[in-house]
Amino acid sequence: MFPTYRPTPLEEWVSQFYCRLSIFHPEDLDETEIARSLGIYLFYKEAPCMSYEFGRFKSITIDKRLKQKVQRERFYHELCHILRHAGRQIMMPEAFRELQERDAKHFTRYAALPLHMLKNFDPHDPYIIENLSERFNVTPELCVDRLQRIKKNIFEGVGLYI
Repeated sequence: MFPTYRPTPLEEWVSQFYCRLSIFHPEDLDETEIARSLGIYLFYKEAPCMSYEFGRFKSITIDKRLKQKVQRERFYHELCHILRHAGRQIMMPEAFRELQERDAKHFTRYAALPLHMLKNFDPHDPYIIENLSERFNVTPELCVDRLQRIKKNIFEGVGLYI
């Protein structure tokens, strides 16, 4: 799909992580199965989204009042906190909390639309955003953001800027 694209280390990590879980196609991206395979309890409640970890107990709560595509994106965000972060955000300095939130935002992009799966899509398809949104069950806004960042990476790699 993108022959001159240079993936970020986090992006490569996410694809390798999914491959270890035998997640190769958009249809394999199932929050319940991902959580189960990692020993994470997944709850859908009328409550704010959050992740929680205490010793070996890990859980993610997703606000079931949100639209389904937003729920999925919030799942990836909270999954990042469990997989990559330590500490309680309410007790850490603001700058560190912001760093974790920025990392979770990047992780969400890569986890929602993993590079190893994007390679099967035609970037010149006039309906690429709609197709990605439907196949990966995420918002069109996330798809636009992901593709714009890929294009920016490609153009910067050859000395062009958009």
